[in-house]
Amino acid sequence: MDQSRRRVVFGFLGTTLDAQPPSERWNRWRPTIGLCQQEDLLVHRLELWHEPRFARLLGVVTRDLASVAPETELRAQPLPLRDPWDFQEVYERLHAFARAYPFDTEREEYLVHVTTGTHVAQICLFLLTETRHFPARLVQTTPPKPNAKSKAGGYQIVDLDLSRYDALARRFEREHVDAVAFLKSGIATRNAAFNAQMDLIERVAMVSREPILLMGPTGAGKSQLARRVHELKQQRHQLGGAFVEVNCATLRGDGAASALFGHCKGAFTGAVASREGLLRRADQGLLFLDEIGELGPDEQAMLLHALEEKRFLPVGADVELRSEFQLIAGTNRDLRREVALGRFRADLLARIDLWTFELAGLRDRPEDIEPNLEYELERFAARQGRRVTFNREARDRYLAFARSDEARWTGNFRDLNASVTRMATLAQGGRIAVEDVEEELVRLRRAWRLEDASGDASAADTTRSADSGDALLVELLGRERVAGLDRFDRVQLAEVVRVCRGARSLSEAGRALFAVSLGLRRTSNDADRLRKYLARFELEFATIRERGPARPELRGRTASRARTPR
Repeated sequence: MDQSRRRVVFGFLGTTLDAQPPSERWNRWRPTIGLCQQEDLLVHRLELWHEPRFARLLGVVTRDLASVAPETELRAQPLPLRDPWDFQEVYERLHAFARAYPFDTEREEYLVHVTTGTHVAQICLFLLTETRHFPARLVQTTPPKPNAKSKAGGYQIVDLDLSRYDALARRFEREHVDAVAFLKSGIATRNAAFNAQMDLIERVAMVSREPILLMGPTGAGKSQLARRVHELKQQRHQLGGAFVEVNCATLRGDGAASALFGHCKGAFTGAVASREGLLRRADQGLLFLDEIGELGPDEQAMLLHALEEKRFLPVGADVELRSEFQLIAGTNRDLRREVALGRFRADLLARIDLWTFELAGLRDRPEDIEPNLEYELERFAARQGRRVTFNREARDRYLAFARSDEARWTGNFRDLNASVTRMATLAQGGRIAVEDVEEELVRLRRAWRLEDASGDASAADTTRSADSGDALLVELLGRERVAGLDRFDRVQLAEVVRVCRGARSLSEAGRALFAVSLGLRRTSNDADRLRKYLARFELEFATIRERGPARPELRGRTASRARTPR
């Protein structure tokens, strides 16, 4: 210790250990008295917390301390507690004390005595010292050894700055490295950005139970990473419950809420028995909601409530159930864009967007293809019970293609897994030859060409449909008015305009547009119904027909009349 600094100790009055019968006060160890009797630990000031109801004991300790350590100034600090075993109350009172105390670290050195007080108080002091709310080190006193002449006992100072303990620091670093490797499934990945990302995910996952959002294309490994986080947290005894996974794209209609939140018997037609629901099953565990952007608006609202309140209401129930779970959400959508389009709740995104990680696809990590190739061969060997390897030429040929611009990897690691499985299955004698690789490359090229053709056709159809519909409306309403319409109204109105242009009359167009509902009604005026719909957009049937291309038979009759002299 710097001799120019004064030593200040904070501690609780020990209502059991410091309290001794008058006849035995000097024959038994008392931690608060013993701390101030240490020959090599001069205490200049003792800040002693006490409950007012122990004022008599405080007086006894004050007198005894003055007789054995007159150089120690004792400051009694009243700390009334309704329940000294209530963690929240004790922590809040000590936290408030620390914030208000005028620490002067240049002139004073601080110690926190953790031998006295309830176990709850000791834990709170440890946490507040670890987080530097008390800029101090911990001191723990111990009883004297048998037959010792002095009753002062011993002491030990613990510095919570772990960087001072090289062996511990190395141990924690090894554990961190092992945990990151576990999250990567033991794959020795080489992509620097990905490795840094896994390092951050491990640090976050091990100290936080807040939601994590994993973004990235299909097949990028979101599900496997979520499962690994759960397994790692179970190893650290941070989670005791199950890993529950669901792809939200499979949840449709009325069954979505039932699957997530459960239902009561008789809640709806077909509910012949109660259902637990995935949130309840994930209690004390981890819930992975893949493709969370596919959830409907009602389910999004219920999920937000469950995240904030840790409670949810099963379908048809009157009483909420409680579930403490950690959420990891996955998506291949831009959720901010989904919010802008009104398809995803902004408040739910804000709740799950605390820790967001975007996983790159395989094509963006070419240096990681080789280690993942080895990993897939190991997985095949574990599944099939036989080991398969590449010969050197075949391996070089496959890696050259896999890293080239020609390799699309649209399914990412799923494509790689399927590719390796095919080659390993067909390999003769446990060796993948160049011929096996060439056949596989043909398969991959063909599959990606088919995907491109399908995607191009779908995109072209959609574009043609949208362009032609908007062109019709621009012709009638003008570009500025069309731009001010919602997409729903544009699509619906464009179809109505097409039908009107192909009909002979307003009634014919009405019957074509409302054919199903017409059959369900005894009386109907579909012409009037259509007229009112068009009026919403300041359109009339006659205007649509005049500006549209004439029907072939009408063009013939018009031409005939034109040739007839008046």
